[in-house]
Amino acid sequence: MSQNFKVLFFLKKGKRSNVKSLPIYVRITIDGKRSEWSVQRNCEPGIRWNQTIGRVTGTKEEVKILNGYLDAIKANIFSVQREFALRNESVTTEKVKAKILHKTVEKQHKLIEVYKDHNAQFQKLVNLEYSIGTFKKYKSAVKSLENFILWKSNKNDVLLSEVNHKFITDYEFYLKSEQKLQHNSAMGNIKKLKKIVRICVANGWLDKDPFSSFKITTKETHRNFLLKDEVAFLLNKKITVQRLDLVRDIFLFSCYTGLSYTDIMMLSRKNISIGIDGEPWIFTTRIKTDTATRIPLLPIAKTILKKYSERPDIVHSGRLLPKLSNQRLNSYLKEIADICEFNKDLTFHCARHTFATTVTLTNGVPIETVGKMLGHKSLRTTQIYARILDNKVSADMQQLKEKLLHAM
Repeated sequence: MSQNFKVLFFLKKGKRSNVKSLPIYVRITIDGKRSEWSVQRNCEPGIRWNQTIGRVTGTKEEVKILNGYLDAIKANIFSVQREFALRNESVTTEKVKAKILHKTVEKQHKLIEVYKDHNAQFQKLVNLEYSIGTFKKYKSAVKSLENFILWKSNKNDVLLSEVNHKFITDYEFYLKSEQKLQHNSAMGNIKKLKKIVRICVANGWLDKDPFSSFKITTKETHRNFLLKDEVAFLLNKKITVQRLDLVRDIFLFSCYTGLSYTDIMMLSRKNISIGIDGEPWIFTTRIKTDTATRIPLLPIAKTILKKYSERPDIVHSGRLLPKLSNQRLNSYLKEIADICEFNKDLTFHCARHTFATTVTLTNGVPIETVGKMLGHKSLRTTQIYARILDNKVSADMQQLKEKLLHAM
């Protein structure tokens, strides 16, 4: 049974013909009748398509991989055609299409689907490897991405093959223009998307990393912290409201240990041991970075722990300090800032910055030691605090001026 059988690969332009990255389609023609379908690959910008041979041109590895994929599809099509011929059975384009799609189209993973699977696994590791705060950020990020896809494409999800450089830049534009996020906050969401994309690349669900040509940048921001006189004022301020007094103490404990809210709330008596100097130290592991941290207990931190050591809830639970939600702590800190007349947006994280700057670096503690106590994996992270200590620079230079004057 003789039939006229042709196979052609071509780029299909949609309504938005200005889009440079076009989907590749295969068309089979049998006795003048056609069927076509997408091969789930795109011809990206910078790759030249040869319409005559239905292939991309060039010698790059990605070109070879794409052409090999198209060759495999063509070979599969002719294999199906031979199966029908051997059975002396008439073949139609629809029969070939159905057979090919059934055999070769694997599950097409979607972005939000993969993202939510990641978050489900992430949630099971909360308080084991990750903090609840980090998990909440991923939940917020995937919701933001869902809203972007709905805004851009009026769809609930997209195939991974649709995630390219333009998708990322459009997402950045959406975060800044529609969600009104500052640059660093937008980059935080994009950084989380990058992690999901790398998972997809590692699993072979994406042939190319769309982030290879996208650079995630951050802008230096002002970090609030209390100055020496402000810390002293807060320490000595008489606060009669019990809930605010408690929050003040927990905040100051962070100022003198550098521990974050999550790490403080996880502390128990077993985290206190005698250090190399014969004095009590905190031995813990930071939830956020899974980094071991050892911090000598300064006198004020010891006094705060002693103040609450005999409270029934502390004795029963084994914790070092009463437990409050981060939201309540930050809400009460605003009241404390008003009481103390601090012209600053006081949040719990300011305490960690205060430890790094006012309590340690300003008092001459080497930056390497500060980074170790803060649980930083890189010294570059700690150097962020060193750059904002203009008062320390001023004091050091004043000492230098005096030495130079005496030497003259």
